[in-house]
Amino acid sequence: MTDIKRILVIGAGGQIGSELVVKLRGIYGNENIVSADLKDDVCPVLKETGLYEQLNITDAQRLAEIVKKHKIDAIVNFAAILSAVGECHPMRAWDVNINGFINVMEVARELKLKQVLTPSSIAVFGPSTPRENTPQETILRPTTMYGITKVSGELLADYYVKKYGLDVRGLRYPGIISHETMPGGGTTDYAVAIYFDAIQKGKYTCFVNEDTRLPMMYMPDCLKATTDLMQADFSKLKHHGDFNVGAMSFSVKELAAAVQKRVPDFEIEYKPDYRQAIADSWPMSVDDSAARQEWGWKPQYNLDTMSDDMISAIKKKIENNKLSC
Repeated sequence: MTDIKRILVIGAGGQIGSELVVKLRGIYGNENIVSADLKDDVCPVLKETGLYEQLNITDAQRLAEIVKKHKIDAIVNFAAILSAVGECHPMRAWDVNINGFINVMEVARELKLKQVLTPSSIAVFGPSTPRENTPQETILRPTTMYGITKVSGELLADYYVKKYGLDVRGLRYPGIISHETMPGGGTTDYAVAIYFDAIQKGKYTCFVNEDTRLPMMYMPDCLKATTDLMQADFSKLKHHGDFNVGAMSFSVKELAAAVQKRVPDFEIEYKPDYRQAIADSWPMSVDDSAARQEWGWKPQYNLDTMSDDMISAIKKKIENNKLSC
């Protein structure tokens, strides 16, 4: 266990960050989790339940000021340009995902922070990687700028661990599904949008084909994996910034069937776009035995239990007129 007391969560307005802030405030106390994002019009809960700072991660001086101001001893970095948006703006993706990440690492090194947690992604893999049960150690030759930045981030994480002794940790997230905050420009966005459109519109047009199969994870498992890794004994970790984490894998056809089981009149059509090629370059399932062995990772949700919870939660939000931020 680490003795972390005050954490800065960057990119807190995003899909994972916004929910992780709430979970961390429940663990460490509201006053000890500082949220930060490029935007000021973020989910109200970030400002209502604790401290908030506006931050552009490419501004190293501002980042250092916030860390000193709040006596931060750990950083969780979720600031990123995701896969689909990154293909439209590749240089912006590099600037945010790499130059911004180096700012985090340098501030952590210079100010002697206790930990940095940075997300990686299944986007590190590419067409030459085994797609079934993708190994922890394998070929990393991605075809997207997002994937390239994530491979670079993993290598930088290991470099800072070995050269400076900095405690850096990271997970290769699969597609993350949540009813709280809509995702922001990822290739797996369909796995969230299908639930909302099924309930609100009764139909969904999918941008990948029905046979597309990718590893996915429900947000409660994502938050659990993240906090479990943060609290793991660093001395027992053989890997650092690149843990495979899995929960479930399903095709869009199987996902649609799970939705139709709960929303009988739901209809789906398929109009694949440029995101199909991205999805086809990613794993269909991953081998996460390293995470299970080194820090006890174990998911709790499958497609059915997730679908039950997603549909129930979305219907409740609609009834209460409280849809996602």
